[in-house]
Amino acid sequence: MSRLTISRRAVLAASALLAPEAGAWANAGETPREVHMRLVRAPADRLVVALTLDACPGAFDTRIAAALVEARIPATIFATGAWLRRNPQGLALLLAHRDLFGIENHGARHVPPIIGHRRIFGLAPAGDLDAVRAEVIDGAAEVRAATGLAPKWYRAAAGYYSPAAIPLIRDMGFGVAGFSLNADMGASLPARSVARRIAAAAPGDVIVAHVNQPLRKSGEGVVTGVRALQARGARFVRLDTLAPADCIYY
Repeated sequence: MSRLTISRRAVLAASALLAPEAGAWANAGETPREVHMRLVRAPADRLVVALTLDACPGAFDTRIAAALVEARIPATIFATGAWLRRNPQGLALLLAHRDLFGIENHGARHVPPIIGHRRIFGLAPAGDLDAVRAEVIDGAAEVRAATGLAPKWYRAAAGYYSPAAIPLIRDMGFGVAGFSLNADMGASLPARSVARRIAAAAPGDVIVAHVNQPLRKSGEGVVTGVRALQARGARFVRLDTLAPADCIYY
């Protein structure tokens, strides 16, 4: 999921373009939407959260990975095939700590599973369901080739799905990975804002941030925020240890 080449102002403007009233789509049933989910079995009196980090095309933020290794904090990495091919050293670090990092499917080429031709956050959509299927299947194949394990979850590039794509992805055997707390808005937010968002996580939150932008300040905020959560006594769980039935969608 990436909004990485545009400013926060552009992100907000793009979000407005997605609204049904903007007339961008023939009807509301075709309007792409984010998938939101929480951990359904998280006890209300205990801070259990899932930290997920998207590895869109780009580099590797070792600040985040090193901090997680040092603090023994597990995370689920949603990697694109493009990221896996371009970052062998980052992949090696993740694989050296399989007890901490699970690697799941973010698509082969970071193509949003959206029907039609309208761009979203600067990304060209898949266009049709056959292209969605290829993006998901090819991404899964690249994760399996890189890790030796078949992924269980898929998260869309840009985080948006056409309604028709969601049952297709599920029918292919993948959980649709949503989130409840967007920590960094595509690595566009300043460190202080990212840290504050993560530190304020509630029981059951599925947190999304990015691990492919090492030159942006948002990565510092991820580190500070997860350390604050740990200090609050948070228990971190990985999505690859869970099934969709362990989550509630809304």
